Amino acid sequence: MLQVTPSLTRLHVSCYMIVVVDFGSQTAHLIARRVKDLGVTALIVQPDIALSKIVEVKPQGIILSGGPASVYEPGAPSVDKRIFELGIPVLGICYGQQLMAHLLPGGQTAKGKIREDGPATLILDKSSLLLAGVSPHSRIWMSHGDAVISPPDGFTFVAHSLTTPSAAMVNEKKRLYGVQFHPEVEHTEHGNLILTNFLQKICHLSIAKQKINLETIIDQIKEKIGDKKAIAAVSGGLDSTVASVLTAKAIGKNLIPIHIDNGLMRAGTTKRVIDFFSNKLGIKPIILKTQDRFLASLTGKTDPEEKRKVIGKLYIDLFQEEVKKYPEVRFLVQGTIYSDVIESKGSRHAANIKSHHNVGGLPETLQLKLIEPIREFYTDQVRQIAHELQIPTEFINQQPHPGPGYAIRILGEVTAERLTAIQMADEIVVSELKAAGLYEELLHSFPIFTNAKSTSVKGDGRVFGEVVAIRALTSKDRMTADWARLPYDLMQKLSSRITNEIPIVSRVVYDITTKPPATMEWE
Repeated sequence: MLQVTPSLTRLHVSCYMIVVVDFGSQTAHLIARRVKDLGVTALIVQPDIALSKIVEVKPQGIILSGGPASVYEPGAPSVDKRIFELGIPVLGICYGQQLMAHLLPGGQTAKGKIREDGPATLILDKSSLLLAGVSPHSRIWMSHGDAVISPPDGFTFVAHSLTTPSAAMVNEKKRLYGVQFHPEVEHTEHGNLILTNFLQKICHLSIAKQKINLETIIDQIKEKIGDKKAIAAVSGGLDSTVASVLTAKAIGKNLIPIHIDNGLMRAGTTKRVIDFFSNKLGIKPIILKTQDRFLASLTGKTDPEEKRKVIGKLYIDLFQEEVKKYPEVRFLVQGTIYSDVIESKGSRHAANIKSHHNVGGLPETLQLKLIEPIREFYTDQVRQIAHELQIPTEFINQQPHPGPGYAIRILGEVTAERLTAIQMADEIVVSELKAAGLYEELLHSFPIFTNAKSTSVKGDGRVFGEVVAIRALTSKDRMTADWARLPYDLMQKLSSRITNEIPIVSRVVYDITTKPPATMEWE
């Protein structure tokens, strides 16, 4: 039995009320964000130092995150099982629950018969403090291949899904809990309630809604940059706009906005950038016309990761060329947000989902320090900040467009013809959704040129043309997403317009895959 001081086994005030052990889940940081939103401090730690950190900071609760590994594979991340002997409440989520069963006597985790990714139904079997107030049947979000098949000694299964008998397990006496689903994601119906139950009913913590302190963010930027100058990479999207406005409030006209007009963004983007920065901030942006260079760099490139890296390198090259004109500049401002970071393997045990051009640091030759004011925030939080900064609604309500732009919505090689065609298709999708009053209800809605071909009949003649997929998603923070149930008449109108108005398109299909298992983008 691990020897601990008496203060570890009773309630007390601590610096970090909750410790989140990060096993590499795409949503480990989101767990801490949910905890902080409820007014409780949270510290994210790595598994190998979890025990020592817990003993050091004396939290009132521990949450074990999910992760991409299997508990029984060689080298899988683990924790010292003595953390379960401290008398501190523990909640294991997904991999965290599986690890509890793997480490504690009597428990067993095994590979499931099938993977379970996306929506499922939670069915309550027994009452528990953790699931108090949760509906007998409610929607949850799963992402797992393994499952607990035998609960550890003293544990009871209290809920199941149609494919997982161990959707939740509890040991009320020792205050140890596990769930196979993800309560931290927005698409789990009672997720916040479950986390609130853990904090309030089990850890006996007081909760209160927290607001983002903009003055603190601005002061931090001011402290880092001082009286030096900074270049801001402005794409015309909300994230880079918010990052730039925060920086402008900190350093004023020492901010130099640069917009790369690469031809891969939505129509009207460059004009919107010029109007906003010139008229609203009083800072004239530098516009670099670079479509030909981007198309040339993408010639012959078909691999998604290669395309992303080519685009990222060209962005850096262009900034290097421009920085030479401003030797006094010392900083580069980017609109990186946390969903960009975690998809690019943002923690030690996380999987690399895709490379983001604005994640991974800067080459030494650029000799600039990176400023990322909203790196720790999610899309819904960035929108909150934008409202407080009084950024025009045309920025706030516009749907996000990926940094690599249409290059990753054109599968296969990006050519001038396909680029023109997808711009036309995108304009159709956006205009029709706006006309239907649905555009602002969606996080994303866009066409994908799939690089697949099919036969169609146009003008009594055979056309072997491109298959276009439409993706429309609902999500607040981009960490999970559900496909939008668009009206059939609207989908018919989209299909008819795209196939009729764009000669190289033969067929339109609709993507109904959630995230997970799919990502937002196809590439």
